Amino acid sequence: MKNLKFGGDAIITGSGSLKYLENYKNMRVFIVTGGSSMFKNGTIDRIKAILVENCCDMYIHSGVKANPDTEDVKAGLEAVNSFKPDVLIAVGGGSAIDLGKVLSIMHENPELDIEKMASVKLPDKRKYLKLVAIPSTSGTGSEVTTAAVITYRKHDIKIGLKSMAMIPDAAILDPDITMSMPDNIVAETGMDALTHAVECFINAKVDDFTGCLAKGAIEGILEQLPLSYAEKTLASREKMHNFQCMAGLAFTNTGLGMSHGIAHAIGGKFGLGHGLTNAVALPYVLEFNSRSPEVELRLRELTRAAGTDFISAVRELNEKMNVPGTFREAGINERDFFRNFDELVENSMMGSTRSNPVKISRDEMAGLLRDMYSGRRE
Repeated sequence: MKNLKFGGDAIITGSGSLKYLENYKNMRVFIVTGGSSMFKNGTIDRIKAILVENCCDMYIHSGVKANPDTEDVKAGLEAVNSFKPDVLIAVGGGSAIDLGKVLSIMHENPELDIEKMASVKLPDKRKYLKLVAIPSTSGTGSEVTTAAVITYRKHDIKIGLKSMAMIPDAAILDPDITMSMPDNIVAETGMDALTHAVECFINAKVDDFTGCLAKGAIEGILEQLPLSYAEKTLASREKMHNFQCMAGLAFTNTGLGMSHGIAHAIGGKFGLGHGLTNAVALPYVLEFNSRSPEVELRLRELTRAAGTDFISAVRELNEKMNVPGTFREAGINERDFFRNFDELVENSMMGSTRSNPVKISRDEMAGLLRDMYSGRRE
């Protein structure tokens, strides 16, 4: 028996979807966002105008940086506890949305300690606080998932905290917001979405529902991501926004794999963007996993859909969008990488690697990480 959950109360799509916020009237609204992009492209002003018209009181908690850590959670929690909102709106990239999700359950459950949340059972439901997610990038799927990724600096690792209570009530997929994304963010977040869909599709727990969503997302991303990157049309941005959400709906019910385990280890140690680390890792991980007959069959399906060898298609897509092919090219200093190598290997064995379709030994992981750094292939 399997209990599937596909998002919260509503997924709102299409240009102008921000108007959905008109449903919130006479409420106290706490907004979580990043540093400046949502201010510069006018999104925050549009949100404020809607909420002011509806007689809402607002507090904007801005400056959320990439890869939020436990200290960011503590600072945000102090602000949200002081404001006491009825609605929490997280707008921006995956970092802002992940932080907003964690704040939403911690506000309602003051006994929770962010330093210990990875090792305790989290609540399954929110009691009263409404949670709205408005992604500005097309990659994380965080607006519909049970997970929020927080960096634990003491251990130099990212940990995905999971709870049904962190699924937003409303996911607003307004492609207008994505039009100001820089090229590298389009590429990296798009590859993150592709990794979500692929790791779900080859996961041993994939089923009829999640498999259909994942494969549809893969096919759509392969077609639309190059257009979103090169042509920057509203139509391609809207498609990518929808397909990355489909990938989120799929993997939150199935799980991921070793690309994400490695990405959390590398990103936690060196601060690289999550999509970038996944983009580097994915083709190497697929080569490793292809030794499994079940995975090989799935990859053949994707090869037929892509019209060419699928792993080669992933590498070519990275190259088209100027995504580095190795961690060295991504800017990690060789001395730093290998000075911390044992820790990287250990941390890469954790998290989503535990649900990888092919079990990996510590020695195999060490070899794989060396390949990812230098560019050698298995």
